[in-house]
Amino acid sequence: MPELQRLRSDHASALLAFERENRAYFAASIPDRGDAYFAEFDARHAALLAEQAAGVIHFHVLVDGDGVVLGRVNLVDVADGSAELGYRIAKSASGQGLATAAVRQVCALAATEYALTTLRAATTLDNLASQAVLARTGFVPTCETVLDGRPALEYTLELSRFGG
Repeated sequence: MPELQRLRSDHASALLAFERENRAYFAASIPDRGDAYFAEFDARHAALLAEQAAGVIHFHVLVDGDGVVLGRVNLVDVADGSAELGYRIAKSASGQGLATAAVRQVCALAATEYALTTLRAATTLDNLASQAVLARTGFVPTCETVLDGRPALEYTLELSRFGG
């Protein structure tokens, strides 16, 4: 079973490989990261680790036994007891329940380790897999919005059931 790990500096090469290998797959359902993300990856990775050390983000990777990154689950915009959840799973690992399991784990960490009380998330209306993950993990749709010019739904989750 893959292991959820807090993002570290030694994840850089595996994370970059994950993002490159799945770029087209991800871009079909979420906004593309753009060429600059890949060109400036090392500097960006270091900056994210610094932000994580400051407690304003919490990044996690889902890693198999060989150190291959199969997914990531991130908490960004951490402030006032809440954060925004984002996640992505490799095409080769999709449909196996990994996103649901990893999101559940991060929700528990958010409540118990990061002292958060509420998480927010959003997904486009055509991303049914992401909507299913959010529903299975207890997120409730709160309003319609737009993501990258596409109709979307915003969700919230009160973390009290995770021990928060």
